[in-house]
Amino acid sequence: MNQRLKKASSVCAALACAVSLTVSGTSFVMAAGEIDDAVKDQIVMTAEGLTDTIITLSEDEIESYLESGDEFTENAMNAWNDVREDLGEHKETGETEVEASGDEYTATVPVEFEKEDAEFVYEFDETMMPVSVSVNIQYSLATSLKNAALNTVMGLGTVFVVLAVLIFLISLFKYIPGSPAAKKKEESKAAPAPAAAAPAPAPAPAAVPAADDKELIAVIAAAIAAAEGTSPDGFVVRSIRKINRKRR
Repeated sequence: MNQRLKKASSVCAALACAVSLTVSGTSFVMAAGEIDDAVKDQIVMTAEGLTDTIITLSEDEIESYLESGDEFTENAMNAWNDVREDLGEHKETGETEVEASGDEYTATVPVEFEKEDAEFVYEFDETMMPVSVSVNIQYSLATSLKNAALNTVMGLGTVFVVLAVLIFLISLFKYIPGSPAAKKKEESKAAPAPAAAAPAPAPAPAAVPAADDKELIAVIAAAIAAAEGTSPDGFVVRSIRKINRKRR
């Protein structure tokens, strides 16, 4: 396969020289944006030939070309190897478009694959030799929406994970000496507990009416006078005190 690529490059170079000798003294670019048909045909043939060759390479052949030492070959293998699993089997190659920019040319080869479509974009120098290639996947609308949804979910998930980590870190501040959270925790522990409410005072004994005292004193005085055989006028009752006696 390496011989095939070298052979294709040699054929392209030979054709380029033939075209240059045939139309020597004339300009390939007729006007701004216009390309000579011979130059365009040569670029289209080279771009499509390289595309067909690259698509049919096996994995082992790609690995061997990656170690070829040729800059263009390694660039082409890397570009194809990065996307080939996302494209699937080759179905059809479309019409190549060529654009001119000064002395350089750009050839775009649209290719239809089983999973997604792609574009092989080649850059040619003024000698019509390819100097770089890139493979751009043309994602369908369904695939684009799916990728957008996945990116949104991943973004929201990342935000929630970061918030959870921040909340966890903030909760650890109370264990760091000198931090405001730790000081607040210490102040809450040091604050004295509120004093217990004083018990309500016992109710004062009800006062004995003055009329009852006089009657009680008169009865006691009469009883004492009868016991002593004297008149109640001969003594005065100063106070009355109850004596507790043990029952037998």
